[in-house]
Parts: sequence; structure tokens; C-alpha cells
Amino acid sequence: MKIVVLAGGRSTERNVSLSSSAKVANALRRKGYEVALVDLFLGLPDTDDSSLAALFTSEEQTVDLNISDEIMTDDVINALRPDGSTQLFGPNVLKISAMADIVWIGLHGGDGENGKVQAVLDLNNIPYTGSDPLASGITMDKNVSKQLMLYNGIKTAQFVNLKQDDLGTVVLPFGFPVVIKPANGGSSVGMYIAKNEDEFKRDLKKAFEFENDLVVEEYIAGREFSMAVVNGKALSAIEIIVTDGWYDFEHKFVTGNTTKFVTPPDIPDDVHEEMKQIALKTFNVLGLSNYGRIDFFWNDNGLYVIEGNSLPGMTPLSLMPQEAEADGIRYDDLCDQIVQGQVKALGLKVN
Repeated sequence: MKIVVLAGGRSTERNVSLSSSAKVANALRRKGYEVALVDLFLGLPDTDDSSLAALFTSEEQTVDLNISDEIMTDDVINALRPDGSTQLFGPNVLKISAMADIVWIGLHGGDGENGKVQAVLDLNNIPYTGSDPLASGITMDKNVSKQLMLYNGIKTAQFVNLKQDDLGTVVLPFGFPVVIKPANGGSSVGMYIAKNEDEFKRDLKKAFEFENDLVVEEYIAGREFSMAVVNGKALSAIEIIVTDGWYDFEHKFVTGNTTKFVTPPDIPDDVHEEMKQIALKTFNVLGLSNYGRIDFFWNDNGLYVIEGNSLPGMTPLSLMPQEAEADGIRYDDLCDQIVQGQVKALGLKVN
């Protein structure tokens, strides 16, 4: 069975995607698949059909899984493309994807999780792992997804949606501290916690440098958890404990930080079971399929859903592989289950 793993792309989380995808590609090779790891944005220039076919291999490749803490801007990413193009799909990406039995979308953030890549693959009849374009876009947009959660009785933080034109007229329906996030970002890039009015004004300007659409939430104090859903089953939760600051980009992906992960978590069985039920409900409300992750806060007022994630990270420090490990599912087997779950769900006939 041939698999293309799409990596990189043009989002601020490009470096995270490269690490995730390289690790996934080698895991699938160890499971016996023929895999080609392809950078979505850079593509494969000056490559003929026979050379493309030769890129599929079941032999592991040596890769660097370390993630730079550099936030990739458009200018930095565009400079990587030798031909000067800013088109998302690089040369021959669709051609080699069509040679595969299925594509593993190893992208994160922006044009990777928002459904646009999924839509292009759909239009070209190329099957892929993860959710469809609509669910991907809904889940990526925190404004839309939180409205859907509230409509369906899923507890989440109060919030307001702000555009850049709203800067001079902001009236918050809740007090400080508040959390400021790009509405369509991920990995805590461009996210700030403002404790007062002065910090709020300062952090809004910084967040608007990433996106013109923000979500401002009431701050929920409590313990933080994450729970993956794979092929309709909620895995054991993982608790995220940060002893200095909060769970930002550096704590998520850069080694040597002071983040502690506890799984299975030290919480009452009934709370853990409730979390699983809410995770499955949220997963279904957002229209997700195959696999994803739901993040939570828990305090004396109960469980709050932070957000859903349609393409969870698969890096050495990512949450979902640790949750699977707690349920006795090794990394390679997790990748295999995701592929086979989607093959079955889509009714694909493969070699």
C-alpha cells in the first residue's frame, strides 16, 4: 500500500508539521507501507513520473525531529521556494498524491487544517486521512466552533469575536484576565493572556499581527487536559502541568521546558468518563472523523471544552501519542490504526 505524507505547507506551524510528518512517515514504513514524504509547498520540481514513483519506500529515513521555536512568517516561508511562487501546492504534489492509495495529511495550522487542502484533494478524487473540508474549517475557526458547542450544550468559556476595525470600540462582557487568540490559529501562536486593560490593548495589537480575526475569552482557571478520539473511541486523557507560565508554543514543542504530562490522569473515574462522553459529543458536533483531539479545563464548576483539533500533532512531545501509549497503543500502531480506520470508513480497495 502506497502512502504520501504531506508535510510543511505555508502556515506558522510549518516546523511542527515537518517534525510530525517525518515521524509518521517512518512509523508507517516500519509497518510495511511504501511511503513518500512530500513538502506541500516546496513540492518536487524537475521530477519525472518514474522518479516520483521511486520516492515510495518502506526503508526508514534519517530525519531531524527537533522543532525550531522560530515562528514562520509568510516572507520567511516564501523565500524557501526557488521558483518564487507562493502557490500552496508545489510542483508535482498532486501528481504524486494521485499515485498513492491514500494521503496522510501531516499539516498543521492555516492552510492545512482549515479544509482548503482537503477540498483540493476531494476535487481530484484523492483519499486522505482526517476530516473533510467542512469539519476541518469549522474546527479551525474558534468563533464558529465555539458557537456550535454552546448551541449544543457543550460548556466552553464565554467569548467575543473581534476584527481589527473593532479596536476602538471593544466592550468585554467579562472581566480580566482574558485570553486572546487568533480565530484560525493553532499551537498557541499569537495567543496572549492579558491581566488588565493596558495589557489587553498591547496584546490585541500583537495578536492582530497574526490574523485580522480574533477570539477573546474569559480566563478559566483549572487543570488542563487533552483527550484524543481515534476511529470513534475516546482514549485516556492526559493532564498538562506547566510549572512556569502556561502551555504556549515553546512548552508544546521545544525540548528542555518544564512541562509535565500525566496519563492516565489523577482524576475521579466519573470525571474521566464524563470527559470521554463530552469529547465524543464535541467530536461529532464539529463533524470530525477518523481522528482528532479535544482539549479541556476542569475546575469546581465542571468540565470546559477549550477547543477541538482536527489534525493533532504527532511530534515527540505531542499529546495524542502519549494518550495512545497510556492505552497500550504504540506510536507505530496508532499511525496504522488511523490509516486502516480511514481505509475502512471510505471503503477503499487497496493492494
